Amino acid sequence: MPSASANYRTLLRTSGAVAFFLPSSVGRLGIAMTGIGIVWLVHARTGSYAAAGLVTGGFAIADAVAGPQIGRLVDRFGQARVLPCALGAHAGAVALLLAGAVPDLVAGMLVGATLPQLSALSAARWSALLSGERAAALPTAFALEALANGVSYLTGPVLVSVLGAAGHPDAGTLLAAALVVGGGFALSANRRTKPPHTDRAEGRRAQRALFRPAFLRQVAVGLALGVFFGAMQVSVTAYAVGRGTPGAAPPLYFASNCTSLIGGWAYGAWRHSGSPQRHQAAAAAGLSLATLPLTVLDTPVAVSATLALTGLAVPVLLILTTLLTRSAVPRAVLTQAFTWGNSASAAGSAAAAAVAGQVVDAGGAQGGFGVAAGAAVTMTVLALGGLKGSPEADDERT
Repeated sequence: MPSASANYRTLLRTSGAVAFFLPSSVGRLGIAMTGIGIVWLVHARTGSYAAAGLVTGGFAIADAVAGPQIGRLVDRFGQARVLPCALGAHAGAVALLLAGAVPDLVAGMLVGATLPQLSALSAARWSALLSGERAAALPTAFALEALANGVSYLTGPVLVSVLGAAGHPDAGTLLAAALVVGGGFALSANRRTKPPHTDRAEGRRAQRALFRPAFLRQVAVGLALGVFFGAMQVSVTAYAVGRGTPGAAPPLYFASNCTSLIGGWAYGAWRHSGSPQRHQAAAAAGLSLATLPLTVLDTPVAVSATLALTGLAVPVLLILTTLLTRSAVPRAVLTQAFTWGNSASAAGSAAAAAVAGQVVDAGGAQGGFGVAAGAAVTMTVLALGGLKGSPEADDERT
């Protein structure tokens, strides 16, 4: 696809795009490293995976709860004013965790509560930059965001694990914080592409948009996506261990992650026709059809190939959820809306990991895959429901 690279190059040549996309990408690499970094650090300090899991869980919950509140402040006061304050608080929280000055659980929750959602801030900048006649390029921009997130979560945990295995469990957390703070400050210093903030009255009026069915549907899709992620993580590991080949789990994850990057890249390069709602329904139906066979398949080759198919649909759903969220709410609450989607996905992943674990204990890996399949079917139903209405916003049509 020679035109694919041209589409992305053209997008990045948009005035001001690289100046905010690169810093946000550096910062989100740090975000992808933060959770696993806490696991290595706390386990090295206490010798207990239970303690490490508790602190990491507290971090994730605090991140999910505080993220939309930071997003709301950003919409009200602007990225340039809110982001430096959040980054300073985050640096302080990481320092407390590294020094052991407060209980690890408290420090972990502070780290999560101050972690800025840089992907949401970057998506908000794309939305402001590609407005009006240029809005047709938004699917490609959000695909680029999905690719950056995918690469971050593919490489970040590996970097932390390498440092931890080398006997430097604190180095991963320190490096993660440096990337988050460095990338975040570079992003906040770029005022050229920052979205305009809103006054208090406009912000209050816009808050009602967060209760629109079109927006709540996308939050629900994000929640179901989180359930899918959490269930798949547990189920793939259980499948490999259950066959007596725990070393097979990384290649299975790798197959899905690689096709996920390919799927996101291809969707962003494609010249889109039809409505995003139809694309979302088709992607969710495809994910359902790809996931359901996992509830009965047993041979490694078949499972690996099927997991690769699921990877193709996931980034498309992430891209379209972002795109439809943007079209469902006014600009005055856009950052907050993006962070609600992220929080819903995180909450779904955490809850599903616990539920899928119990199902796997009772019925094996196929039962866990059944939880993931149920989440995919739920996304399909939600997406089909979106076909009955029309987008409730501006000029975002593809």
